[in-house]
Amino acid sequence: MNCFYASVEMAYNPELKGKPLAIAGNPEERKGIIVTSSYEARAKGVKTTMPLWQAKKLCPELIVMRPNFDRYRAASKEIFKMLSEITPHVQPVSIDEGYMDLTDIEHDGNPIDVATNLQKRIVDELDLPSSIGIGPNKFLAKMASDMKKPLGITVLRKRELPHILWPMPIEKMYGVGKKTGEKLNKLEINTIGDLAKKDVYELKQVLGINGERLKNRANGMDTRTVDPDAVHEFKSIGSSQTLSHDTTDEKEIRNLMHQLSDNVERRMKRKKAAGRSIQVMIRYYDHTTITRSKKLNTYIETKEDILQVANELLQKHWNLEPIRLLGITLQDVEEKKNIGEQLNLFTYEQRAKKENLYIAMDALSAKYGKNTFKQLTNSEDEEQLKTSFQKDFLDDYKR
Repeated sequence: MNCFYASVEMAYNPELKGKPLAIAGNPEERKGIIVTSSYEARAKGVKTTMPLWQAKKLCPELIVMRPNFDRYRAASKEIFKMLSEITPHVQPVSIDEGYMDLTDIEHDGNPIDVATNLQKRIVDELDLPSSIGIGPNKFLAKMASDMKKPLGITVLRKRELPHILWPMPIEKMYGVGKKTGEKLNKLEINTIGDLAKKDVYELKQVLGINGERLKNRANGMDTRTVDPDAVHEFKSIGSSQTLSHDTTDEKEIRNLMHQLSDNVERRMKRKKAAGRSIQVMIRYYDHTTITRSKKLNTYIETKEDILQVANELLQKHWNLEPIRLLGITLQDVEEKKNIGEQLNLFTYEQRAKKENLYIAMDALSAKYGKNTFKQLTNSEDEEQLKTSFQKDFLDDYKR
């Protein structure tokens, strides 16, 4: 999707169209960082992750709106529904991006026709612009999708790599971040073509197995499949927050730890999951960041258990310097249905009392299917999920 958050706001309020618009956090707090902006704002130099004060200096007429993640999630859900009507082979990778495998629907039209019709439908029904890349594998499709924005449709074939892909700067290659780009530059790799021709041994000396992987992709090779179930492979669920000011105030820090633990518990309930490692992230006033974790003997899921371990880690590893950001993550996460229940002295009697109920439920499930019973959840859980950077909602379009 093109400038997704800004585009959703423009679709919601057409008066914003054609104006420089930025989505950012609270302007009065340090979270005033540009999340995304319209093309009109980008033309003035406004960029993602730019501090709000800097963006306003470049573009004084900039319209700033706080994120409305419920609105963005609703739009995302409708988009992925459209994709799934074309093929069941859809893999969401973020709120505004995903892959489709069209191999099995070639008899229904060529991929360019499918892309053209899909793009038009998203505009007609949701008033949102998108760019679509078509290629023989994930990497080439992804690279193609970035080549023409907004409302672009680009086909990238392997035979076209030498004159389309290889001349591009190495920093433009998907999978090459700032640090990797710097390492490649030191090896005199400045374009994707340079990477494609580089000796794999040299690359592995600097980047390990990722060096070989990047070289293969530069040559148009990518064996990853479009996996609709990949969205379920979450191994950690966490929450972090930047404080409005650097602080050593223990009450303020304690309140934030409670809030973060509550966020993690709510998301664990939503996914019907539990985890057995806790990680705490502390970012200090000078941006120095540490992460410390503890492996547990049993799976946990409640706020109380999460908070207890997180507080232990904080007390042990906080050097009492002013804190800028805190994060709590529950790791080694598994869905409860995959976790064998461990009965103990205090719970086995309760389980025994319900045994007849469990037998009846098993019998009904065998007769009517495994989805006969559904656990009721607090409707407030949906209302309180406020961040788009989580990925555990990306299968909502199937519901």
